[in-house]
Amino acid sequence: MNNKTKKITTIAMLSALSYIAVAFGRIPIVLFLKYDPKDVIITIGGLIWGPLYAFMVSSIVSFIEMLTVSDTGIFGFIMNILSTCSFACPAAYIYKKKNTMKGAMIGLLAGYVIMVSVMLLWNYLIAPIYMGYPRKAVLELLLPAFLPFNLIKGGLNAGFVILLYKPVVNSLRRNHLVPISVSNSSSQGNKKNFGAIMIAILILLSCLLFSLSLKGII
Repeated sequence: MNNKTKKITTIAMLSALSYIAVAFGRIPIVLFLKYDPKDVIITIGGLIWGPLYAFMVSSIVSFIEMLTVSDTGIFGFIMNILSTCSFACPAAYIYKKKNTMKGAMIGLLAGYVIMVSVMLLWNYLIAPIYMGYPRKAVLELLLPAFLPFNLIKGGLNAGFVILLYKPVVNSLRRNHLVPISVSNSSSQGNKKNFGAIMIAILILLSCLLFSLSLKGII
C-alpha cells in the first residue's frame, strides 16, 4: 500500500468514526444542546495532516449528518462546519507551524477561544432562522445556554484530544498508516507527557462538574 492510499484509507476511517460519534454519541448538556465527540476525531486528524484535512472531513461528515440524523437542514450543516473548523483548523494550523507539545497546547487553546467566540456570534445570527425563535429570545439564551455549552464543548474537545492524540498516532504508526516523522512531540520526555495528561484530566473534570452544576445535580 503506497503512502497516498494509506492516507486516503486512514482519513476515510477517521471520517467514518466521526460520523458514528455524531449518530450515536450525543450527550445532552444544556437545554436542547448536545455534545458529540466528532470534533475530537477530526481535530486529531487535523493535527496529523493539517487544517485542510479538518475542513474537508468536517464538511463531509456535516453533509452526511444533514442528510441522515439532523433535523436542522442547511443551517445546521453550516453551523456544524463553523463549530468544528473554528476549533480544529486553528489548532491544526498552529501545531503544523510549531510541532511540539507546547505548540499543540497553544493551538488547542486558540481553537477553544475562537470556537466559543465564533459560535456565540453565529448562534445570534443564524439560530433565530432555523430554530424559529425571535432574535430577542436567542439573545437571552446566549449567556445562560450557548456560552456554557460551548465552554464545556471546547473544554471536552481539548481534554480528549490531549489524552488521545499520542495513543492514536502511535497506533497508526504501528500499523504503518502514518510515517514516524508525523509528530515531533512524541520525542519529548515523559515528564511533559505526564503534565499534559494531568492538564487534560483537570479540564475534563472541570467540564464534568460544570455540566452537572448546570443540570442542578450538584
